[in-house]
Amino acid sequence: MQVILLSREEVAKRARQLYENSIRQQVEVDENIGKMAIIDIESGEYEVDENGLKAARKLGEKHPNARLFGIRIGYNVAVSFGGVMERVSK
Repeated sequence: MQVILLSREEVAKRARQLYENSIRQQVEVDENIGKMAIIDIESGEYEVDENGLKAARKLGEKHPNARLFGIRIGYNVAVSFGGVMERVSK
């Protein structure tokens, strides 16, 4: 398999496109708000978990060389260090 190197920005762009086009409508329900959606940008598969670690491990088991990206469901950022995480309205 040929490996194509992608910048962090390109990985993020692909993940956000997948999230907006096919994942958001499936995961943005009340019980998932605040959880992490971890996305494999090559397969389009995703897992949802409280902090993302279990989800990343599950995807890593399926696809050992997966390029993963995390999105906090319902928020504008995944994590905040001293800043504010704003809730995105539906």
